[in-house]
Amino acid sequence: MNKGQTVFSQIMDFLPVYEFRKCVKRYNGDYRVKNFTCWNQFLSLAFAQLTYRESLRDIESCLNSMSRRLYHMGFRGKISKSTLADANEKRPWQIYADFAQLMITRARNLYQDDPLAVELEETIYALDSTVIDLCLSLFPWAHFRKAKGAVKMHTLLDLRGNIPTFIAITEGKVHDVNILDVLEPEQGAFYIMDRGYIDFSRLHRLTEKGASFVIRAKDNLRFRRLYSKKVDKQCGLRCDQTIVLTGQHSKKDYPQHLRRIRYYDAINGKHMTFLTNNFNVDTFTVAELLKE
Repeated sequence: MNKGQTVFSQIMDFLPVYEFRKCVKRYNGDYRVKNFTCWNQFLSLAFAQLTYRESLRDIESCLNSMSRRLYHMGFRGKISKSTLADANEKRPWQIYADFAQLMITRARNLYQDDPLAVELEETIYALDSTVIDLCLSLFPWAHFRKAKGAVKMHTLLDLRGNIPTFIAITEGKVHDVNILDVLEPEQGAFYIMDRGYIDFSRLHRLTEKGASFVIRAKDNLRFRRLYSKKVDKQCGLRCDQTIVLTGQHSKKDYPQHLRRIRYYDAINGKHMTFLTNNFNVDTFTVAELLKE
């Protein structure tokens, strides 16, 4: 048992404080700051995240209720709602973005040898988005529906360790597929996406960059089958075809061959159709990638 040290301070001990101070110095985050430094701000936000605080007032009340322990938790000075609000508004956000990228890199190195359900050495990413509801009276700029406000968080997840490597927050009306314009593809990596990301010009860009994708196909896909491979239907596979697109726009946006795989998920009783630009991976592995 670790006596005399709070659980929170034990967790914070794992963070490279020296690297954080380098990020602060890079952007002059503590310029003319006397008491509430960037490190205190970071500790406040970390505490709020770990303890599910819901507002600045909630953070202030909770921390000041145990003021005798704040020093041992790493805090210096009193925590107030106004001071924290000013820090969140005025401090350079790049400090925390740089520190997050540093921590993500370290975490990915720890999990890089972890096994997955599929036997692939390449990096495997899952790309998806989630809508975060907001109150229109408090966030009038976040129009999503007629009487609803929201923002959308787009996340690229490294499946080894389930570590987010890219996060973009946009207005709720921004379509998922637009995030492919911002994403810089990693050569050799696999990108797993749902059918909301189907845009063949953008998918062709992934192919040109040397990345592979696995994506759910839409039911109205227009294509011509060139030839088929034999598949083991006992595993749930139904077909493995090499196709070309025949739609008026899609054949221009993606002029190369694609691989079309149909799979029956016996657990959920659903037929699924995948498209991929990778012709080297085993057929069953492609189906397992999307399930993973």
